[in-house]
Formats: sequence, structure tokens, C-alpha cells
Amino acid sequence: MPRITSTQPVPLPWSLASLSLSMLLPSLGTSIANVALPVLARTFAASFQDVQWIVLAYLLAITTLIVSVGRLADIIGRRRLLLVGIALFSAASVLGGLAPTLDVLIAARAAQGLGAAIMMALSVALVGETVPKARTGSAMGLLATMSAAGTALGPALGGIMVAELGWRAIFLVLAPLGGLTLALARRALPRDHIPTERPGFDVPGTLLLGASLASYALAMTNGQGDFGPLNLALLLASAVGCGLFLRSQTKVASPLIRPAILGSPLVGSSLGMSAVVATVMMATLVVGPFHLAHGLGLPTAMAGLALAFGPVVAALAGLPAGRAVDRLGSRRMMVGALAAMTMGCLALAVIPEMWGIGGYLAPLALVTTGYALFQVANNTAIMTGIHADQRGAVSAMLSLSRNLGLITGASVMGAIFAFGAGGGDITLAAPAAIAAGTRTTFAAATLLLTLALGIAARAHLLRHRTGRGGLS
Repeated sequence: MPRITSTQPVPLPWSLASLSLSMLLPSLGTSIANVALPVLARTFAASFQDVQWIVLAYLLAITTLIVSVGRLADIIGRRRLLLVGIALFSAASVLGGLAPTLDVLIAARAAQGLGAAIMMALSVALVGETVPKARTGSAMGLLATMSAAGTALGPALGGIMVAELGWRAIFLVLAPLGGLTLALARRALPRDHIPTERPGFDVPGTLLLGASLASYALAMTNGQGDFGPLNLALLLASAVGCGLFLRSQTKVASPLIRPAILGSPLVGSSLGMSAVVATVMMATLVVGPFHLAHGLGLPTAMAGLALAFGPVVAALAGLPAGRAVDRLGSRRMMVGALAAMTMGCLALAVIPEMWGIGGYLAPLALVTTGYALFQVANNTAIMTGIHADQRGAVSAMLSLSRNLGLITGASVMGAIFAFGAGGGDITLAAPAAIAAGTRTTFAAATLLLTLALGIAARAHLLRHRTGRGGLS
């Protein structure tokens, strides 16, 4: 690739390639480690609860820090911080692959999660600085495709590498990919234009928000739908902390999140819909394994292939979705995407079990295609409707809303599934009980998507009444 000087225009394909890899690696880092947990439990003579922190440390770091790094990037420069994030992700991958103890591995995964948070937040934010506005949808579609591809590829790649090369390989393989991404981003991304007078960074607000989000995430991941005193206390602490954080943002000179951002019809509705849609998508991941293996009686290999179907469909739909958004507009496509997801979930709630695997995969294809289209349309709408100096923070908030939706969905939708199946140990439930749980879960998902459609309609009305949808 030719060297880029400050006077040359940035070649768009190389810029998109660097941003695509920056989106691929965090999703790959999330999904590639799950398959190795049983091996890691034996290797370190640890309980399953202990090795789960290999996954939780990564997710908690992303959830608690992503808004802060987005805001920091708006202050010190997005390209500069993205390069730091890629380097941190790569170095932490090496540390994880060489970790002598479980504690070191968990610490490496937390550092890797911080790098991933930076990459996730800034990859979307930098689209606005590298891509013409008329092609934003296509660029967002490419990023969505890469994110879905990482999710789909991780379990298969991880399983092969653990079997052939050992568990250390699943972390070490991320380092050269990170090195390639770093070199590409350093050469291809435009240099930051940083104002002479930089605003301050809200450190107390960062700590308060991080503690609040960590409390919520821990309550959800530890609760799994069964909230005892500890998890209720964590939820209460999270609610109080978020309230104090929002109050503090109205009093500091340089807030982490400007109150006007959350009050915007565009931003508020986009964040709300993103959280709801992510909660629904987690239902497919929670219900799918039990419905396929226990409800339909599929062998493990066949069930595994069926579980990969959703991410593959989402990956294939990303680029066409981006082109559709560029041609037809983000708002129209967003409503269409939510309608498709609603119809798919409704079909999963009422479709007869006698239709077998086809009766599950056909509606799932509709749900995942709608999800891919929604992600592209929502990201495009929000990133083209805000000021350039707020893209880092708002992009981070968008990623946060999606992560919180996934965390909430894993717990709440799992609890709904267990309730619908009659309670008790779900692994021992009869096929008829599993089918009942599936119907109940997707009926709840249909109601949630109806709520998201209501949010979209309300935002559309507010946009026309005020004559604006964002903060410009």
C-alpha cells in the first residue's frame, strides 16, 4: 500500500479495510474464547464459575468503559486513541496466550476488553470522517458484516485451534491480526484535527458511570433470572449510581455525556431501539440451543450448524442492507427492519413444532435479516445526524446500548424461557415443555419489537414537529 502523506487524500478502500478489521477483532475476541472454557477449566483445575470470568472480564471491560473512551476520543483525537486501542488489544492477546495462571489470563482479557471497547466505539465514529455522507449506509453495512462474521467465525475457528494447536493459540492468533490492523489504520486513517483548546475529561463521572454499569452487568450475569438479595442490591446500586451520574452531568463544565444528547429525539430513540432489538436477538441465542437439541432432538453437529445460521445470514445481509439504506433512507429502512423482525418472532411464537428445523430456520432468517438492516439503518441515522465533535461519545453510547441489551436479554429472556417451559432444570425438560418455552419467549420478543416500532413512530413524529432529528 502506498504511503499516505498529509497532503494526499486518504484512499477510501484502505480506510474502510482498517475500520472493518477494527470491527472484526472485538467480535472475534468475544466469540472465540467461549469454546475453550471446558479445556481451560481442566488446564487450571478451576471451576466453571471461575473460568467464566475469562468471558465476563472481557464483556465487563467493554460495558463499563466504552462511553468513557468514546468521550476521551472526542477530546484527544479518534485516530490517535484507536491506534492505542488496537495496540492494547494486540499486546493483551499475547499476554493471554502466554498466561501462566488463570488470574493472569483474566487480567489479560480485561485489558483486551478495554482495547476492544476503543475499537468498537471509534470504528463507527470514524466512518463520518472517512466516508462521504451519501455512502455512509454502505460503510455501516460493511462494518455490520464484519462484526457478524467475527461472531460466526469465532466458535468454529476456536474449536479447530483448540483441538489442533491448544488453547493458547486462540489468543495468540489475534495478535498478528491486530498488528496488521494497526499498520493499516496508521497509514490509511486521516489525521485528527484537534482544537487548540481542549475540554476537560470528567474523571469522577467516568468512575461513577463505570461502577453503575458494572453493578448492572454483574447483577444480570450472576442473576440469570433468579435475583436474590445480592443481585437486587447490585441493581439498586446501579439505579442510584446512574441517577447520581445523570445529575452530575448537569453540573460539570465538560460532561461525559451532554444532557442535550440524551434529550435529542434522534439519539434517545436510537439508543432505546438498539437496546430492545439486542435483547430480542439474545433470545435466539438463549432459546436456540435448547429448542434444536432438546425440543427437536437434533444431534450436536446438526444443532451446531443450525446455530451458525443466524450469524451467517446477518453477515450476508450487511452489505445489501447498507446499499438499501443509501438508496431509500435510514428511517424508512429502520421501520421495515423492525417490521420484519416482528413478523419473524411472531412466526416463531405460533409456528407448529411439526415443521421441524425448517419451521425454526425460516423465521430466524427473517429475524436476522431484519436485525442486520436495523443495525445499518440505526447507525447511519444517528451518525449522520449529530455534530462531528460528538461522534465518539454517541457511537460509544450506541455500542453500550447494544451490549446492555444483550446482557439483559441473556438473563431476562432466559428467565422467560424457563418460566414458559414450566420451571425447574431446563436441561431435563420434555420436548413439549421446551416448545412451550420457545413460544412464550418469542411471544415476549414480539411484544418488545412492537414497543420498538412505537419508539420509531414517536421519534418520526417528533422529528417532523421540531423540524430536526439530531443535534445539529
